[in-house]
Amino acid sequence: MVVFTEWFEPVLLVVVGFLSGAINAVAGGGSLLVFPALLATGMPPLVANVTNSVAQGPGFVGAAIGQRQDLKGNSRRLWLTSAAAVVGSALGCVLLMVLPGKVFDAVVPALIGLSAVLMAFQNTIRKWLGTPEQGAPDRTMFLVLGIFFASIYGGYFGGARSVILIAILVLAATDSMRRLNALKSWLGMIGSAVTLVVYALIAPVDWIAVLMLVPTTVLGGYVGGKLAQKLPATLLRYLVVVIAAGVAVYMVLD
Repeated sequence: MVVFTEWFEPVLLVVVGFLSGAINAVAGGGSLLVFPALLATGMPPLVANVTNSVAQGPGFVGAAIGQRQDLKGNSRRLWLTSAAAVVGSALGCVLLMVLPGKVFDAVVPALIGLSAVLMAFQNTIRKWLGTPEQGAPDRTMFLVLGIFFASIYGGYFGGARSVILIAILVLAATDSMRRLNALKSWLGMIGSAVTLVVYALIAPVDWIAVLMLVPTTVLGGYVGGKLAQKLPATLLRYLVVVIAAGVAVYMVLD
């Protein structure tokens, strides 16, 4: 566990936690700001990853509760994707714990880079996949498998998980973007709950950092939600992209 011996480190986490919550509410990808901040405190990548995943969970709870009315009307899809999210997230957590640390050190820069690419081309990907109004039929098996593999990713490394989830939902399910976004928030909450339980039991979570991040992340999410219509979401998203790309390059060269 990292012990904060200088004032800079706790202040850094408080500020980044707030920014992360606000960016998640406006554009998504705020967890990619927290991860490098945790690395900057001296945490090993594995500890930083699990601590980040645990600290980000409460933000999904608020989003899921706020959008719960949009989850009604397709209980079969909700149950199937929820089951896929639970199993996939648990498997991702187990893989993170049982695979050698060298595997994580080698894979995580690629995952961060993938997250940065998905964030950068989020709107382009959505246009390429098409919209629900174009009448593409539901592909239930593809949907369930996609959520399953996205949840493995989320359990192993949670950065930009929401972007991956919404891309899969838009591709595989016919529904309004509002309802698909609500389902994305629900699945993110389910995955976060699984990772919280598993990591709390077997992972080297830095609980001091979690306690610093959670309140400011929630507060940032609240403020970001209020200002979502006024803030330049595109600018914030590309700020996250630049930081994530820089972290990926740094970890490759380190």
